[in-house]
Amino acid sequence: MLIIGIAGGTGSGKTTVVNKIIQLLPQGEVVVIPQDAYYKDQSHLPLEQRQEMNFDHPDSIEFDLLVENVKKLKNGETIEQPIYSYLTCSRAKETVTIQPRHVIIIEGILVFTCEELRNLMDIKVFVDADADDRLSRVIARDIVERGRSVNKVLDRYEKTVKPMHLQFIEPTKRYADIIVPQGGNNNVAINILTSIIEKTLRSHNLL
Repeated sequence: MLIIGIAGGTGSGKTTVVNKIIQLLPQGEVVVIPQDAYYKDQSHLPLEQRQEMNFDHPDSIEFDLLVENVKKLKNGETIEQPIYSYLTCSRAKETVTIQPRHVIIIEGILVFTCEELRNLMDIKVFVDADADDRLSRVIARDIVERGRSVNKVLDRYEKTVKPMHLQFIEPTKRYADIIVPQGGNNNVAINILTSIIEKTLRSHNLL
């Protein structure tokens, strides 16, 4: 089994990189574990309070459960992954059953902030992108997927996203084995990364 961590700022293009890797590898060989599924349940708080939650701070993630689940997958065990809703800022009662695969991708802005989780990764990738590009993607995504106004998104970016990026996310770039500049548009870097993954899988007789 090969465990790959993919981190980077909000709107950097991590999901695009992950999807391109999946397309380039044999079907059914990859499972993605999104950090976002492991946000702590806030259903005990009033909705207004929940919506002000700082999603960009490491304390917002239940890393103990994420680490436990990755260890189980590494041991060949099936896990029940939580389902988290940004609209209600709470977890669903249902879970998603995840089977172990030859390639496990752990993806999220904060996945390199947890040392125990980093130590489980064989390859660590940081997806880099200009702040302006990230902001435009965040605006587009939050309006469509999370029902926020432009003013709300910009206010959150200035008060939370930008300072948290500088404090917690950008410094984790130093842990990366591979840095992908220009986000998900860098096909050359993505092809090189996929080649490294394939080579590693072959050396372990997993392809």
